[in-house]
Amino acid sequence: MKEEQKSQSGTPLIIIGIVLAVVVIGGWYMYSTSKSAPRKPVANATPGTTPKTETIPPNAPPGATPPNMLGSPTAAVTVEEFADFQCPSCGATHPIMKQIQSMYGSRIKFIYRSFPLPMHDKSYDAAVAAEAAGMQGKFWDMHNQLFTNQKAWSADPNYREVWAGYAEKIGLDVEKWKNDMAGLPAKSRVDADLQRGRGLNINTTPTVFINDKQVPYPEVTIEGLKNIIDAELQNAQQNQAKPEAPASNAAANSAKAPANSK
Repeated sequence: MKEEQKSQSGTPLIIIGIVLAVVVIGGWYMYSTSKSAPRKPVANATPGTTPKTETIPPNAPPGATPPNMLGSPTAAVTVEEFADFQCPSCGATHPIMKQIQSMYGSRIKFIYRSFPLPMHDKSYDAAVAAEAAGMQGKFWDMHNQLFTNQKAWSADPNYREVWAGYAEKIGLDVEKWKNDMAGLPAKSRVDADLQRGRGLNINTTPTVFINDKQVPYPEVTIEGLKNIIDAELQNAQQNQAKPEAPASNAAANSAKAPANSK
């Protein structure tokens, strides 16, 4: 009886020992596996950024109204650029966009949206300067001056005086332009464009949409934009050439039926 009691009392200890061993071995295996196995990156995750909108939804913020536009308001193809006057990439893209505008003229509607980034200390003021010039019908002239001379004014602490020189050069009433820069209307237009860009989760410039579809940045070249625009123009032409669908038999019969006389 004593031997039997001893064996029974030792059984729980053996079970506990086995369980502990399994836990230790299992824990070691999980640790070593997680340490050696490479972690897969999360798809489309970029630190500090938000995925951009690939297609502009109908309920997106409208931006400055009317927008700064070149070309025909009724064109079948709309090119919408979000850019920052102090952004070097936007400065490099400026000649490309000018050439596209020259190539297509009234066959496209080109819209420029100001999207000054926080990292550029003069970009918001530059956008306001362009809008103030727009109040005298000279937005595109100031737009061209700011991008063409970007390196010069970006590095100049007296950049506002440099811009005043641009304003005089393009024939503005400089004092009125300065007052408009300080006023709310010009700033409100910049803020409206910013609101539209933020609504589309834009966080880099330049960002370009053609017919509300985002163009991948590597395709923002003359050849890349041309290919997309030509395809959109061709689609529009084919849609216009399609014959109208014939009316249904029921609709045709009802149209032919004589009116009931009273």
